[in-house]
Amino acid sequence: MQRILLAVMFTALAGAAQAAWHSGEEAIMGTAITVQLWHADAQQADRAIEAVMAEMHRIDDLMSTWKEGTELSRVNSLAATQPVTVSIELFRLIEQALSFAPLTRGAFDISYASAGFLFDYRKRVRPDEQSLSRALEVVDYRLVELDKKKHTVFFRRDGVRIDLGGIAKGHAAERGVKILAGLGIEHAIVSAGGDTRVLGDRRGRPWYVGIRDPQGDRNAVFTRLPLVNEAISTSGDYERYFDEDGARYHHILNPSTGKSPSDVHSVSVIGPDGVWTDALSTGVFVLGVKEGLGLIETLKAYEAVIIDAEKKLHVSSGFADQGPLSEPD
Repeated sequence: MQRILLAVMFTALAGAAQAAWHSGEEAIMGTAITVQLWHADAQQADRAIEAVMAEMHRIDDLMSTWKEGTELSRVNSLAATQPVTVSIELFRLIEQALSFAPLTRGAFDISYASAGFLFDYRKRVRPDEQSLSRALEVVDYRLVELDKKKHTVFFRRDGVRIDLGGIAKGHAAERGVKILAGLGIEHAIVSAGGDTRVLGDRRGRPWYVGIRDPQGDRNAVFTRLPLVNEAISTSGDYERYFDEDGARYHHILNPSTGKSPSDVHSVSVIGPDGVWTDALSTGVFVLGVKEGLGLIETLKAYEAVIIDAEKKLHVSSGFADQGPLSEPD
């Protein structure tokens, strides 16, 4: 009996000794997708990472507005002329995205794309006032009509476009973590650009996710936030932008004006669901510090950290009593 117990203990210790962190990274959905997980088997870890990456490619092929032939591209091409049948997954995500518009008083509106497509940040192109004003006439989430029974999407006016960029990466991160959990993995982190979802903790301690210094280089960290089995999404004015005539034109647009808000550098929202944190980070960015934090205070499961244009830190009440938001030594 003693020999059997010793053998079992030795086997358990050997397995624990082989366990390690495994990671992978790919460029998907126009951003860097990174996965890190704890596993005792390197081959199984690699297969798990490959499964997450495959899911990211699948979601990109479903929801990209830049690729021809995706479901969402087809919606934008045809939905103003006829109802377009879509997959249940895309239908539900569009439905959920539309629900954030009244919640954020219109600050998060996927029909912003009706004007947003006029900007090209790489080529430093922005529309003239007349073109922008004309496009804004069809920026209204209420112009998107859904049929729950038939799973169709219809646009009530010509010129309407929708873009799920403010919600798709949060959805993708959630899907990635769900896949890993289904494989029995207990400690992992999945990041899709500014959207991160953690599974469990980092083996006895929180995961710490850095918020970028908006005026530093890409690796400069302004502060760090502790996470355990939750999501964080950051919207910032430093990802896709160009500066012209003393103004910054970035990819986060106020749906009512078509202009880029200038009183906030970044917004990070933390909570249990990555789709919500993704949408809320954009909505709060557009609302600004006062209204944005006011919205967060009505949502008990979510907290926010805002860096304003003067690099002053603003936090919701859940963070107010925690002291400095940074990783301990």
